Amino acid sequence: MKRVALFGGSFNPPHVAHQLVALYVLETQPVDEVWFVPVYAHVFGKHLEAYEHRVAMCELAVAALGARAKVSRAEETVAQAPDFKGSRTLDLVAHVRDEHPDVALRFIVGTDILEEAAKWYRWNDIVAMAPLIVVGRGGHLPAGSSATGVPMPEISSTQIRALLAAGAEGREALASLLPTSVLRYIADHRLYA
Repeated sequence: MKRVALFGGSFNPPHVAHQLVALYVLETQPVDEVWFVPVYAHVFGKHLEAYEHRVAMCELAVAALGARAKVSRAEETVAQAPDFKGSRTLDLVAHVRDEHPDVALRFIVGTDILEEAAKWYRWNDIVAMAPLIVVGRGGHLPAGSSATGVPMPEISSTQIRALLAAGAEGREALASLLPTSVLRYIADHRLYA
């Protein structure tokens, strides 16, 4: 049975810490693939670049990771279902499980998510269907979860968007935060301006 770790997020834009998380999980955890799963729409209505742009940027980011990293459009499929009630991780995990019954799922989260677990819809059911791989340190680990123990760099898409909005003076700093192909895509499509 293939083992897949789902890595969900806004990826607005995807950056080098996202790549590092995926590579670290691929190299240290019992998984065969990591699937980047960009959210279709933010659950709290936060502005995101168009879904197609975020998927395209994720494709560029995963290209550097090889065949074991992929981009899944499962969120789009779930969001377009007639009974869709808003972005819920449980719906996503259930959908992927139903579409790929031959796959054992895991779910990648940061330690910050553990502090918010009580706010998530049916958190325990999510963890039961896709045991966690927790990136970072500390926090309570639900049964079946594993923690990497190694913190990833503190890079945020919010920080990157602020640098992009700053214009030319932010471009030098961006070169160390974004994959070159993603930075080029952003410039070519005039995103985050």
